[in-house]
Amino acid sequence: MESCPECASPVASQDRFCEACGRNLRVQRTPVGGPGAQWPPMCACGGEEFDADGFCEQCGRARPSARDRVEFVLPGVAGVSDRGKRRQRNEDSMAFGRVRGRGVAAVVCDGVASSERAEQASQQAVDTAADVLLTGLQSGMDAEALTTDAVVAANEAVSRLARPEAAEVAPSCTFVSVVVTDDSATVGWVGDSRAYLVAEAGAARLTTDDTWAAQLVAEGVLTEEEALTDRRAHVLSRWLGADSGVEAPQTVTFKVQTPGLLVLCSDGLWNYVPEPEDLLEVLPRGVPPIEVARELVEVALKAGGHDNITVVVVQLRGGHGA
Repeated sequence: MESCPECASPVASQDRFCEACGRNLRVQRTPVGGPGAQWPPMCACGGEEFDADGFCEQCGRARPSARDRVEFVLPGVAGVSDRGKRRQRNEDSMAFGRVRGRGVAAVVCDGVASSERAEQASQQAVDTAADVLLTGLQSGMDAEALTTDAVVAANEAVSRLARPEAAEVAPSCTFVSVVVTDDSATVGWVGDSRAYLVAEAGAARLTTDDTWAAQLVAEGVLTEEEALTDRRAHVLSRWLGADSGVEAPQTVTFKVQTPGLLVLCSDGLWNYVPEPEDLLEVLPRGVPPIEVARELVEVALKAGGHDNITVVVVQLRGGHGA
């Protein structure tokens, strides 16, 4: 006999809803609003004791935000989001879930630092998109159409955060998602958050950045090497928000034929391991997705941690679902 994750009442494996609280037992997901802090709160000075007002008893700094370091684990999918070493707040967000017998959906969004309430924009986007993706998974919708619906809904949700009198700093974020079913995976993106596939044959990058530098490379104006050092390397050409004009994501769908991993991440990771072979070199082997995510975040932190870092890892079973 199993128990309901909401109220702990006994439930049977074939039950779709908990008779005690009504919880949908087919769906598991990250909490709306983001996972709670899963890391012991530690001050920048190393102190772990805080007074009743939330200030470090060792140096007087305020207690770190619950968003500074979060982790969440579900069967076959896990994620870690970390503020990094230089940013004042964590403006990345992640949401993911699984539908029993149907598949897995995951979303990572990176709040645009030059916009206001960037952390609210990214959280609103991941929560809205995850709801759409998981609902669509339950009903068996086409994954590419579902991904477009999720982006449209997320864009509308972020757009509603804008203040008419401050259009130039309207809340905005990037977006990358994946929907994994029994034998295929669909990745969708807007902006420069990325998805990588790691399988037996090696690693591959699945997304192309929506940035001015990437556009100049595509047009032959810059080489890839020049683009990496160009001041426009991270200037977005597409994003989610009131001034985005986005109507659909870029998407790619592929068959899942062999076991492997899908890695969704913000630029806080890929700035340090941009190429698939770079990622493959630091990726731990033979460990659960949460350990992969933790290790990749640690790689970025050890390399400098100049930005927020978010990594979600989805396990692929090669034609047998996620």
